[in-house]
Amino acid sequence: MDKTVHADNSSRKGWFLNSPWLRHESLLLLILVLEWLYFNSVGPRFGTLENTYDILRHSSEIGLLALALTPVILTGGIDLSVGSLLGLCAILFGKLWRDAHLPVWEAAAAALGFGAAGGAVNAWFITKLRLPPLIVTLGTLSLFRGLAEAVTHGVDTFTGFPGSFLALGQGQIFGLPAQLPLLFVGAVVIWLMVHSTVLGRSWRAIGFAAEGARYAGIPVGRRVALVYVLAGIISGLAAVIYTARLGQAKADAGTGYELFAITAVVLGGTSIFGGIGSVHGTLLGVAAIAVLSNGLVHARQPREVAGMLTGALLLIALAASVLAKNLANNRRR
Repeated sequence: MDKTVHADNSSRKGWFLNSPWLRHESLLLLILVLEWLYFNSVGPRFGTLENTYDILRHSSEIGLLALALTPVILTGGIDLSVGSLLGLCAILFGKLWRDAHLPVWEAAAAALGFGAAGGAVNAWFITKLRLPPLIVTLGTLSLFRGLAEAVTHGVDTFTGFPGSFLALGQGQIFGLPAQLPLLFVGAVVIWLMVHSTVLGRSWRAIGFAAEGARYAGIPVGRRVALVYVLAGIISGLAAVIYTARLGQAKADAGTGYELFAITAVVLGGTSIFGGIGSVHGTLLGVAAIAVLSNGLVHARQPREVAGMLTGALLLIALAASVLAKNLANNRRR
């Protein structure tokens, strides 16, 4: 009798813990709704369609970087250089267009190529020399930003882009911000890669145990290199959109974006240890941070508060990731 009652209680407890309402994404969606309701109550213009479009427009670049970092972190890696690479690609794009007189869309395509090259630099040091991703990308963070400042001498700014290009960041398509379709396509492509392909399964396997994946016949080096090159390409795309939105390219473009992107990925449920995560969780993380940043402005709070709360969210998400890993290990025992 006691065994039956205990088994029944265990079953109920297991159902409760595995309830879809307690999944990370569901809880994050609830937080997002509460955020929206609160800021809508304190800011008279927060809930307007115009402000909603403004949130989408200003979060597109960070959203792309967060999508790019999801496969990176799934493999157990990290890329701190995406914001600096965005800045370097923006500068090189502007220089090719203004000084080398390339057509603006050819210069934009070249920016994606520069991004891929930057990602390949990270990939070479990480996969060929077996250096820690944290150290490598910390070094390239400074390298890419330094190159951008060297090209511009710290003062040169590229402006005067044609209206057809500026429409990419400032215009609308079917009433929606023009850059939103690019973010949507990027989200679909990364989602399919992570959740519906052999690549995604191999990235998770590498994140769980790289040596085990290698013994299972997975080409670990090539698969890890791919995520860093992919992150570089998307950083180049984000640079083009960033330049079109602001109408200028400066050496400090994308400063601090890596913090927002990493926070969005980890807040969305991707484990910093690798192996666990989802693209839809990342998108919810991006939305939560974008609503928070915009809502604080409408609540007339200093901009510094947004940075403080983003850092706090990152620490909370990291702590939650560690606690979840420890809880999983205890259950296996």
